[in-house]
Amino acid sequence: MARWWCQSARPALAGLFLCTLAHAVHADAPIGDPSAFLQQTEQVRTRDNARYVRMLEQIHRQAPHLTPAEQWRLRYLDAWQTAYRGDYAQAEPVLRDVIAHSGDRALAAKASALLMSNLAINSRYEEAFALANRLASELPGITDRLARFIVLANLSQAMNLAGEQDLALRYARMMEQRLPPGETLCSPRNMQAAALDQAGRLHSASPELTRAIDTCLAAGQPVLANTMRLVKVRLYRNEGHPREALALLMRIGPSIRASRYFSHLRGAQSELALTYEKLGEDDQARKAALAVVAMSSPGDANTWLQEAYELLYRIARKKGDTAAALDYYEHAVAQDRLNLNDVGARAHAYQVVQQHLLTRKLETEALSRQNNILRLQQALATKAAETGRLYNLLLLVVLASIVFWLLRLKRSQLRFKKLAQRDSLTGILNHQHFIREAERNLQLLDKRVGHACLVVLDLDHFKSINDTHGHAVGDMVLKRTVAACQRQLRPADVFGRLGGEEFGILLHECSREQGMDIANRIRLAIAEAPDGEEGGDVAVSASVGLASTATSGYGVQRLCREADAALYRAKRAGRDCVMGDVEMASALVQAR
Repeated sequence: MARWWCQSARPALAGLFLCTLAHAVHADAPIGDPSAFLQQTEQVRTRDNARYVRMLEQIHRQAPHLTPAEQWRLRYLDAWQTAYRGDYAQAEPVLRDVIAHSGDRALAAKASALLMSNLAINSRYEEAFALANRLASELPGITDRLARFIVLANLSQAMNLAGEQDLALRYARMMEQRLPPGETLCSPRNMQAAALDQAGRLHSASPELTRAIDTCLAAGQPVLANTMRLVKVRLYRNEGHPREALALLMRIGPSIRASRYFSHLRGAQSELALTYEKLGEDDQARKAALAVVAMSSPGDANTWLQEAYELLYRIARKKGDTAAALDYYEHAVAQDRLNLNDVGARAHAYQVVQQHLLTRKLETEALSRQNNILRLQQALATKAAETGRLYNLLLLVVLASIVFWLLRLKRSQLRFKKLAQRDSLTGILNHQHFIREAERNLQLLDKRVGHACLVVLDLDHFKSINDTHGHAVGDMVLKRTVAACQRQLRPADVFGRLGGEEFGILLHECSREQGMDIANRIRLAIAEAPDGEEGGDVAVSASVGLASTATSGYGVQRLCREADAALYRAKRAGRDCVMGDVEMASALVQAR
């Protein structure tokens, strides 16, 4: 559940950033006062976005008569609307210009908070977290209550993305302490519910969720209310109440369509597809899932799209459409890999930013110590030789402490680098570093004309193991599989997890015949669970595809494609078998 929120609800929660300024207003105020009109425009932007756009058009007609401060505020409001409709690349330079040149500290803080949101939505996590740290350090100096409110909201969401739910809750509760005039508890309560959901501490009847929805409805904030109601739909579905989920979706559908908030439109379609599947209405589920795919752009990576492809795969398989099922399965696996990489990138970026902060802190401490040394030198210059010896001793102590802290920092950096290269569950190489190591080894083999085999294996029916025995047993099966493989491998072989239940192995200095033999031994070792191991009573088999440099060359991408093709042939051949790249070539020759 936590992962769903982090990836699926992450774009939807951008709406929380864009919805922190909805007050009661009188939008028909005369244009004779541009400053008051700009304030009224800002206040209606989420309650009635169409009206907000009309007011922007009206004030633009008066733009030549605006003061410089009013023009900067108008530029910020234009950037907000650009981000609201999803054009983050166009909004970014305007926001940076407002931050750098407006000269208005409160406006710069609001623009910085919106920029942080845009960076996170576009997976530029290191920049987003660095900006979050800067805003957190500047928070005590932000005296404008509305700007402080917006910054706290964005900081809460940023910490939610970083997996720091306790800190996210703390920022959300700080929002309640100093509400700006005319502001409601809608946004703070939404942020609190979001953090609880990310931490897996929310269910459909949770009072925090109900309170957040009721507060936003009472405040006339449909976008924020729909964010939480979509969470409630998901919780209903996950708790085995699909009819309640469908009823709620039907009830909020008109509101979601009226708001035209893209993230909610796509999220509602995804939930509709999964709910119809739970109800056994496969045709309706397939129609909604195809709508999710149609709403996505090339290169998109999110859990909505992954779940849509997985649903289409299940329905196609149920109908016996093998070709369509295989196509949907490949798309689902690709989305799963991208989403796993996104989660890892987020965690890595947060750690990198924290390390940079620690480095700056240590550098500051080192400079402070050096200043102390200079003062000591001046004070001790007039002392006798004994005082000079004492100074030298103190100098050595200070230098030793600096060396100690620098060594500690270096050790910490090396530890984080190692963690970034390893799969957290199994301890073997993750996808990115497996490909990098395989490519490096293949280049060396190519120079001395050595041979190697790339093996790709996938556990058969692994999803049914998770569904039947639970994810804890599934994790133990993955660990058991890794242990079984490692017992068959040599020290020079490269072993990594490609994603989910798929693993890759580069067999170093290995002919195709030797590779097929090792691959068969690995397949048999996986099937024979050692007695006494956790998860050993769960039967598991693996389908294996093999590609050899003798037939596919030394390019890692081509080897991966050939091994994947062999793996899919093994799946189609009934699973629990090994297929090599030569089989395909032989089949083509026989066909001719």
